[in-house]
Amino acid sequence: MSCGCKTSGDSSHSCGTKSANGCSSVDTCGNSYKLSVFDWLSDISPSGSKVSEYVEVRFKNDRKFYYKNVNNLPLHIGSIIAVESSPGHDIGVVSLAGELVKIQMKKKNFPEDHSLKVYRLANQKDIETWQELRKKENNIKIDARKIAYGLNLEMKITDVEYQGDGSKITFYYTADSRVDFRQLIKEYAGTFRTKIDMKQIGFRQESAKVGGIGSCGRELCCSTWLTDFRSVNTNAARYQQLSINPQKLAGQCGKLKCCLNYELDSYLDVLKDFPSSSTVLQTEKGKAFCIKIDVFKKKMWFAYVENSMAWYDLDIFEVKKLISINKKGEKAPALEDLKVIENKMVTSDLIQENSVDRFEKKNRRPNKSNMDRSRDKGPKQNDEKGQNENRSNVPSKPQNNRPQKPQNDRNRSNEQKTAQNNNVAAKPVENKNPIPNQNPNQKTENKSHKKPFKKAKKKMPPKNEGNA
Repeated sequence: MSCGCKTSGDSSHSCGTKSANGCSSVDTCGNSYKLSVFDWLSDISPSGSKVSEYVEVRFKNDRKFYYKNVNNLPLHIGSIIAVESSPGHDIGVVSLAGELVKIQMKKKNFPEDHSLKVYRLANQKDIETWQELRKKENNIKIDARKIAYGLNLEMKITDVEYQGDGSKITFYYTADSRVDFRQLIKEYAGTFRTKIDMKQIGFRQESAKVGGIGSCGRELCCSTWLTDFRSVNTNAARYQQLSINPQKLAGQCGKLKCCLNYELDSYLDVLKDFPSSSTVLQTEKGKAFCIKIDVFKKKMWFAYVENSMAWYDLDIFEVKKLISINKKGEKAPALEDLKVIENKMVTSDLIQENSVDRFEKKNRRPNKSNMDRSRDKGPKQNDEKGQNENRSNVPSKPQNNRPQKPQNDRNRSNEQKTAQNNNVAAKPVENKNPIPNQNPNQKTENKSHKKPFKKAKKKMPPKNEGNA
């Protein structure tokens, strides 16, 4: 028997975690449990035809055990087998086989002498019984909680696990103090008619079994990939300069978040170069104490005892120099005189995360062809501009400044016609060499009196549209 989704041992396949939206064959899938070990020797054929002597078998939740293959069965990842248990037998899934099993046993200090036996490959009857018992576990958990609540016991039934043959039920519970459940076991044995086993787990193990979404927006580490639970204390938050706020530092289990230990080693390596945060500097203006430190920029902020509102940032190497001066019995200079020269790194925002208008529609950029045309026309336009500026300095030829015709007076007097003819007859003289001392106002006045050479044609006035 192999995985129901036919992907056992395939590292490129991921069925997700054991949830309602995960793999449909979550009990037999080789990629649905956080305790699955990647077999990087699966593609390499062994030198001899040896069958794996030990196999790693996993059961419900995060429980797994190592068994000895005494019958030399051809086992691989995803095989459903019947193994030795007390009493009876249990049904599990092979999670690892081959040479890597011994490495895992040595890593976890598992003695080979105490390993149990593998009986056989599970038949169809074993698998049907196993699946039917799994379906009953949820109802049994609800009934077990009611019985414990009726006995006024300060405990919480977290999960229930049936043995593969149905001869034993294991109840996992959490409690803050010691619980006397002698009467509880009698009630359970009379109700469920089987052997009862009680196991106390911690709150971190409970959250790993239940699962959930963390404050980071992702599924909990303990329910996906975290296998060991290291102790976390508030010193981890202090080393990382975090505020001691229980609401922010606590996870869904009610304890400190496991992720506080992820970067703790890096912070401790960097803090080796920092002076003590309780350093007091003796300066010319008085004593200065440390307010805070910046691990990434390697800076320390100091403030005077008399004026604690004014903060001065100093580099850690500068602080060490001031400490050495104080050790000699001398006073360090004032903090205002010490300036830190920052090396500003020029960074380019490739994905434009810092721009506020990155989601707004912007004008399209001109095509390359238009850019090239504008470049080609650039020097010509500049030459034309220069010529126009030179021409503006030279007095231009007289323009045809015709007097506007009145719109309402259609009959002109003969005197206006004779005066216009006399002006046309007088040809203006062009002065190509302008006088430097001539006023520009006089030029405009002369231009206004100059008339064109051609005789003005008589045009009919436009119709009166009421705009006069």
